[in-house]
Amino acid sequence: MFDYLVFIGRFQPFHYAHLQTVEIALQRSQSVVLALGSAQSERSLKNPFLAQERENMILSNFTSEQQQRIKFVHIVDVYNDEKWVKQVKQKVNEVTHSASNIGLIGHFKDDSSYYLKLFPNWQLVPLESLKNSISATPLRQAYYEGHIDTQYLPLGTQDFLVNFKQTQIYQDLQQEYLKQNCLN
Repeated sequence: MFDYLVFIGRFQPFHYAHLQTVEIALQRSQSVVLALGSAQSERSLKNPFLAQERENMILSNFTSEQQQRIKFVHIVDVYNDEKWVKQVKQKVNEVTHSASNIGLIGHFKDDSSYYLKLFPNWQLVPLESLKNSISATPLRQAYYEGHIDTQYLPLGTQDFLVNFKQTQIYQDLQQEYLKQNCLN
């Protein structure tokens, strides 16, 4: 059993494959560190939710006991692997207090998953593709088109998305999406 398992992702939005990964990590470790990528404060169509919003979205899918075992670190985009790895390690060390028994959990989905090999000091817990290889990209697209795909989203995420849909921020992002995709 690990002291900590690190799971890196953008979670835009948090879907069933993410949920399943965290559940597996909770079974195999004392605590899970979710490294929230793209944590800068600007919103975009690709990254509509701020880090704190994602924390709330994610935690809403877990029991209070599980929530106490989930830690978060915010990772801003750095387009240099060496600097990015240094940032991730530094942020993780801040919440793990430099524990020695740290692992990294994830699966090699596509070419973008190469980062899993950038942490040789953390034992990798590789996972097979979960929940039919759910991708957040089509979930975001459906959301901007006005749909919340309940088949792939846990209830806490669904509730978050319903509430977020009522905001001006969502309206602005939706208009931007529709304009770019000539759907209006």
